Amino acid sequence: MKIHLSLIIALSFSALAHGTDVDPAIPEYKQVSGVSGNLISIGSDTLNNLMTLWAEGFKAKYPNVNIQIEGKGSATAPPALISGTSQLGPMSREMKQEEIDAFEKKFGYKPTEIKVAVDALAIFAHKDSTLKGLTLAEIDAIFSSTRKLGAPADITEWGQLGMDAWKGRAISLFGRNSASGTYGFFKEFALGKGDFKSSVKEQPGSSAVVQGISTDEFALGYSGIGYVTSSVRALPVGETMESLAEPTYEKCLSGDYPLARFLLIYINKKPGQPLDALTTEFVKFIQSKDGQQVVVKDGYYPIPLEVIEETQTTLEN
Repeated sequence: MKIHLSLIIALSFSALAHGTDVDPAIPEYKQVSGVSGNLISIGSDTLNNLMTLWAEGFKAKYPNVNIQIEGKGSATAPPALISGTSQLGPMSREMKQEEIDAFEKKFGYKPTEIKVAVDALAIFAHKDSTLKGLTLAEIDAIFSSTRKLGAPADITEWGQLGMDAWKGRAISLFGRNSASGTYGFFKEFALGKGDFKSSVKEQPGSSAVVQGISTDEFALGYSGIGYVTSSVRALPVGETMESLAEPTYEKCLSGDYPLARFLLIYINKKPGQPLDALTTEFVKFIQSKDGQQVVVKDGYYPIPLEVIEETQTTLEN
């Protein structure tokens, strides 16, 4: 989303020049001594694979560290941070104001947000689909019952999208459940904060969404771009048919792809006091060249150097 990525659009030429490669200016992770203990992560399903891969890479450098990861949805992150049952709260959407307020009521300060990857929230079709792409208004008319983005009519079958060969065939819809940050982000930016149709088949995880679409040629669904497989196709999306954009790294950073977002990890850091060494080093590892290469390997897009420098400033204050 342009709103979410405006921080870096004007600063990302070095990243764009290297495609989806990690910005060469981002330094490699430097191991330090004395890091051990237990680290618990509770939150996003979208980030589950990334968290697991980061944990494996970090543990290889620090064998005395034990990392537990639970990914049942972004909505589970704020309560876990507030109760102290986790140090890391991965989320695929920004915290809601009421979640921030609940945290601040408990601790007297706000949670700290760390940007860890760039994601294109993709609209997936079956790999054999010939659909050119979808406007945001069409997506809203397909998935919502409220059509907040101005579509003149409900869209329920493929003929309404110009797919004459499939005229009369109902569009089968797959999505996430309400605990998911992807669900929340999609609801806000693709449905204009409207309501989902009851016909959307809610899945407990992103991989289940993609699996459902891969076995149903008449299906559409949404999840993070990192879950793309050879069995599905990520559709171009735009405000209009003339502005359709593929969900590429370049189009996400430029703002041309309208459903781009940061993937986030929230932590509990008291202002003016240093963060514990274990959490600090894990965040540094994620935002190092090593950690961002993991992002690319898992199918997401790396963050530019400017975002990492912003985090360093945050952790030092």
